[in-house]
Amino acid sequence: MTQGTSKRDGHFIQNSPSQKVSSERLQRIGIIGGGIIGLATALKLRERLPDAEIVVWEKESEPGRHQSTHNSGVLHAGLYYKPGSLKARLAVEGLHMMVQFCREHGIAHDLCGKIVVAIDDTELPRLKLLLERGKANGLRGLEWLSQDRIKEFEPHAAGVAALRVPQEGIVDYHAVIHKMTEILRASGGELQTSANVVDIVADGDSWIIKKKRGEDRCDFLINCAGLYSDKVSVLAGEKRNVRIVPFRGEYFKLRAGSEGLVRHLIYPVPDPLFPFLGVHFTRMIHGGVEAGPNAVLAGAREGYTKRIIHPAELLDALSYRGLWNFIAQHKRMCWEEIKRSFSKKLFCASLQRLIPELQESDLEEGGAGVRAQAMNPQGELLQDFCFIERPNALHVLNAPSPGATASLAIGGEIARKVGSQMS
Repeated sequence: MTQGTSKRDGHFIQNSPSQKVSSERLQRIGIIGGGIIGLATALKLRERLPDAEIVVWEKESEPGRHQSTHNSGVLHAGLYYKPGSLKARLAVEGLHMMVQFCREHGIAHDLCGKIVVAIDDTELPRLKLLLERGKANGLRGLEWLSQDRIKEFEPHAAGVAALRVPQEGIVDYHAVIHKMTEILRASGGELQTSANVVDIVADGDSWIIKKKRGEDRCDFLINCAGLYSDKVSVLAGEKRNVRIVPFRGEYFKLRAGSEGLVRHLIYPVPDPLFPFLGVHFTRMIHGGVEAGPNAVLAGAREGYTKRIIHPAELLDALSYRGLWNFIAQHKRMCWEEIKRSFSKKLFCASLQRLIPELQESDLEEGGAGVRAQAMNPQGELLQDFCFIERPNALHVLNAPSPGATASLAIGGEIARKVGSQMS
């Protein structure tokens, strides 16, 4: 623990009324992390607390360099998430807010819809459960497709039935980041780039933010550091009860002559024994089709290729008992993912379950992303969004997919929480 850092016990604590922040004292709100959630939070704080100073510290030379733009560009409608969970509510709210934002600012997006395909009869009960879950979460226009009707939407897809989700879509998240940055600065908010935070020291009721170059201060601290959110929380005195374990998701893309195999979005029915969604097909907003991702342990928190290894970060993951518990619970899946990472043939075979016509020659190497996925010591991936609330701080410890889609709703939720401490 850094000397001078305040220590607090407990985890996932809601503030009591006696812990509220004085609106007379609160002048400057600092956000660590200039990804899409950090920027969205800054915008929503500007709306709710127009008299407060808002500053965002981003370690890179420009915002949104990591999870925010290293993804498939999907607008997730909230189909998979447990009804009543924070993730379900904010995903549905966030989709509407993101679409409205894109419409208002002329950002490329397309609510093209997707289908979730049951390959055989054994997957039908899980597909029906998804239908019920989607309805419970407020999704509109869900449609059960027979084997014949699948071909109307995706002529090359194969399955015994499918669920059509018309509210799902695709978007240009690079353009979203650019517009959010522009609006923040135009509204008087401050975005500091190349501002890597290396220490946080409590100073009474406020914080001293130590960066590689210089220091800053804030009265209320918000941690939106994504892949480093757990480490930033420790700098602010929190116990690391969960840990970010970086799973890289690798993609192929369809060659130009093969893109006609996919019209929009094609997903498998999730395997309940597999903690990720499985490989799928995604048409991209500016053209092209991605196929993937898999899920393999990354050699660094920003390890977008197999060659990127940061020994200290890899050791941090490998020394965590939660990871070994996870591996013990998913031995076969972990081994299959590793093999698929090194074998185009095996990767193609997984994709062929959805599109049997696909051949290895249709695939070329694509990009990759790293999930900022929180894991507990029991080896369980946190399924819901996760915040830690303190009298003068809030930490976003788990906001993986659909974090980008839900970013404006997450930002609104954080602004509401901060605002309630001032009322």
